[in-house]
Amino acid sequence: MLSKVRIILLPLHKYDMSDNKIKDSKRIARNTVALYMRSIVVMAVGIYTSRVVLKTLGVDDYGIYNVVGTFVAMFSILSGSLVNASQRFISFEMGKENPQMNRMFCATLSIHILLALGVLVVFETFGLWFLNTQLNIDPERMVAANWVYQCSVITFSVNLINVPYNASIIAHEKMSAYAYFSIFEVCAKLGIVYLLLLTGKDRLIMYAIFMLSVAVLLRLLYRFYCIRKFEECRYHFVIDKELFKEMLGFTGWNFIGSAAGLVITQGINVLINIFFGVALNAARGLAEQVNQAINTFVTNFMTAVNPQITKSYSAGDYDYMNNLMVRGAKYAALLYWFMALTIFVEAETILDIWLVETPPYTVIFLRWAVICSIFQALSHTLYIGMLATGNIRRYQITMGSLYLGSFLLCLVFFKCGLGPEYGYISTFVAYFIAVVVRLKLISQIVPGFSVTRFLTQSILRSFGVIILSTSFVILFKRWITIENRWMELLTVLAVSLIVTAILAYVIALSKDERRTCKEQVMSSLKKK
Repeated sequence: MLSKVRIILLPLHKYDMSDNKIKDSKRIARNTVALYMRSIVVMAVGIYTSRVVLKTLGVDDYGIYNVVGTFVAMFSILSGSLVNASQRFISFEMGKENPQMNRMFCATLSIHILLALGVLVVFETFGLWFLNTQLNIDPERMVAANWVYQCSVITFSVNLINVPYNASIIAHEKMSAYAYFSIFEVCAKLGIVYLLLLTGKDRLIMYAIFMLSVAVLLRLLYRFYCIRKFEECRYHFVIDKELFKEMLGFTGWNFIGSAAGLVITQGINVLINIFFGVALNAARGLAEQVNQAINTFVTNFMTAVNPQITKSYSAGDYDYMNNLMVRGAKYAALLYWFMALTIFVEAETILDIWLVETPPYTVIFLRWAVICSIFQALSHTLYIGMLATGNIRRYQITMGSLYLGSFLLCLVFFKCGLGPEYGYISTFVAYFIAVVVRLKLISQIVPGFSVTRFLTQSILRSFGVIILSTSFVILFKRWITIENRWMELLTVLAVSLIVTAILAYVIALSKDERRTCKEQVMSSLKKK
């Protein structure tokens, strides 16, 4: 089915591309299609599942799972960074003339096993103390909270060890397999919802156990697939001091940077729990659920682009790498806003339709989450570019300090009696500064990278589309009067998609990109 789907993706290189680069662009397009199919299923099932889980568990238990099961959420952020690090080394090795893939994979997996053991010690000592003494949880629900915690710790450890297998799939650009596994995951989670309705035991505890079971099964499937498809994924212990030193140093610095990133997300989530209680954790969890559903579309595109950035750096093709970073950032921001505009404008209506009971502050949290994600989308290619160079020590120290400062700023806001939305405001400040920092650092490392070009072609063009489309849709909504909520939502959705598409074509795309877009549309019409 995936092979029959077509997508128009503008080439990320000049028109004098070599045959290999043309093939690379086509591969990006094919992989993006496969991952988009995944996103549609994941988003639809995920949104429905969240609604039923909230109704089944209740606001308080859902909030407990969100804050105590923060380590599951931590994996989605921390493992994503570690996948990028592992994929960087595997892709970099693939770009060499004489790659030693098995040696590289085994060394990567050994490091992740050591990391998992180290993290496990921290979770079972400091983590248990923090859970039972510092979090704001009803004493009657502490037993359930500890069950959730232990299931989350085991899930995290299993996922961490399996990161190199995920990275291998991405490095080999086998995105169809990645898509199918993700579809299996959301379908399994949908099955969990119905099992919850049938069980007569503590539903929060059973939900944690079911989620752990799905995570373990999924990781076993990833491992089985990689061993069957990629020869280098047959593990044996590798003793290579030089390689271990390089990879451990890179992974260690990247791990520190990722941990700092967790402070700005899950750390603030904990602060919200301490100052405002589990109901606000439920609101933040729901807002992030919706925002992550939108972000999957951007993540899919970037997952298809990431290996090409690393491989082009490894091959010394800096022009192609810079084109990928500049245009990739612009496309990522536009893809995100294409899906996010309606949700940003109609947040209250969407949440009222979706949820049986909307926790307070959910609408505000969702809108701030969208704003923060725009800056994340714009700077993701810069982050991958930094990883590709391998020179990340100063980068991770700088970003870690920035994120820690954001956490402390949030703490000051809450201590001063400001509202929970200031958790997102402190995050926004950090993400805004992060774009500037990344531009400065990468311009000093990657030959030929132009900050001016990135600002004019990626940031200014993207924000031109974002600001104008938002203004138009808000004015349109005020101008029309539709009593039926569904009809209003569908009308705003149609207008948002059309306006964003037109403005993106006119403002964001360059003359050459518009010409390529026309050629591909005409070519598709002729084939039909």
